[in-house]
Amino acid sequence: MILTAYIDGIGLLGPGLTSWPDSQAVLAGQAPYQPSKTILPPPALLPAAERRRSGAIVKLTLATGLEAIAAAGLDPATLPSVFSSSGGDGENCHVICEMLATDDRQISPTRFHNSVHNAASGYWSIATGAMTSSSVLSAFDACFGAGLLEALTQVVVDDTRSVLLACDTAYPEPLYSARPIPDAFGIALVLSPQRSAQALAQITVDLTDASADELDDAALENLRNTIPAARGLPLLRAIALGQDRHVVLDYLDNTRLSVAITLC
Repeated sequence: MILTAYIDGIGLLGPGLTSWPDSQAVLAGQAPYQPSKTILPPPALLPAAERRRSGAIVKLTLATGLEAIAAAGLDPATLPSVFSSSGGDGENCHVICEMLATDDRQISPTRFHNSVHNAASGYWSIATGAMTSSSVLSAFDACFGAGLLEALTQVVVDDTRSVLLACDTAYPEPLYSARPIPDAFGIALVLSPQRSAQALAQITVDLTDASADELDDAALENLRNTIPAARGLPLLRAIALGQDRHVVLDYLDNTRLSVAITLC
């Protein structure tokens, strides 16, 4: 089934990419990419108690999701959401493993509730007041593609807007040796079934066995390869270039996503 929707807003945060407006020139090749550690802003919308308990994945989803929704001129409380991640909060997982490796194996309640795969979704609803449906996926290296397909399916079938929040966080050593995700990275997309005044591009998505697009800049390509959520960068690059294009995004081992992009 071919899925079509409009992108009304984009949020972006990652190493050397501080927001969608500030990153467009870099993705279009008009400014040099300068890698630097991702700085996660405090989750200002959360009440003080929840703010203290929130981890990296929560801060990342709030930052990217709210940026995309603000660009679309919408109320976050009204949007269904799709959260997609490789495996949740890597640092929180690391700390829990450290606790389990000691004689005192009592896990703090905060660490435990941040370990579940839908933690970011819960904090999102507290921060935004959203009572709409929320889907939460954990799809290893396929997290961006799986999240995009889920969000597009909601848009097409339910004839409603949806916000995709695809985010990953770093794993410290020794987990990094088994799952080498070096830093936090997130992409958020507000998707709509109809064209609006805020629409940036129409995308039409199908499955393909063609090879995924690579990025010309070696450092950006390394980012795309090492952080699963960054598999969506070729889509953002196409929009940043300001041209109708076709890109192929990574998804499963033998199946990729063919994306036709028509600028609005």
